[in-house]
Amino acid sequence: MLLDVKNLRVNYGKVEAVKGVSFQVDEGTLVSIIGANGAGKSTILRTISGLIRPNSGEIWFGGKRIDKTPVHQIVKLGIAQVPEGRRLFPQLTVLDNLRAGAFLINNQKEINPLLEDVYHHFPRMKERLTQQTGSLSGGEQQMLAIGRALMSKPKLLVMDEPSLGLSPIMVQEIGNIIKAMKEQGRTILLVEQNANLALKLADRTYVLELGKVVLEGKSTDIMNSPIVKKAYLGATEDS
Repeated sequence: MLLDVKNLRVNYGKVEAVKGVSFQVDEGTLVSIIGANGAGKSTILRTISGLIRPNSGEIWFGGKRIDKTPVHQIVKLGIAQVPEGRRLFPQLTVLDNLRAGAFLINNQKEINPLLEDVYHHFPRMKERLTQQTGSLSGGEQQMLAIGRALMSKPKLLVMDEPSLGLSPIMVQEIGNIIKAMKEQGRTILLVEQNANLALKLADRTYVLELGKVVLEGKSTDIMNSPIVKKAYLGATEDS
């Protein structure tokens, strides 16, 4: 087991946003967390990445407890997050944004193969290396955000709403890229409002409602749940 989250509780002031959530991510698997807006999905990811401190509970990564570890040390341990909204540097070039993802790597000989791996997944990035990031399309910026995370050589890639705001065609393309990374053996934790996309990609899925896990299991089983079909997949009771 690579990531083990145990009874995680997170407050915003007096409001408890995450209420005793537990889940695991095994190495080489893709695990998704789905749920409506405000369910606590992004809060969980920010807590794993060290951006938020939990009120209680434990987070274990690679056999080490990390819920009190500084952000830069968590990145160094091998967790890279693709944040909601991408959070790129719009005035910098594509190449500069990619290099920013490798800020903990000092050896140029290590950086060049990482860049080639990004170009393999995202050929368009290689075509736009000198282009200002702010001039890219939304889909291209999402590709760059994923590529930047890959530059840190992550053991766990954490993705927060990668399909948000994209056209249906681009959602499908991003989905194909995530699938290819999974087939490459990468370990991925995916948070998505697009439940259909997440369930098709993930090995296991956790359904989150109002800060609690209400359903968990193999994604194929979750996809066939009447509750999930009705609430997240747009199915009617008769379908």
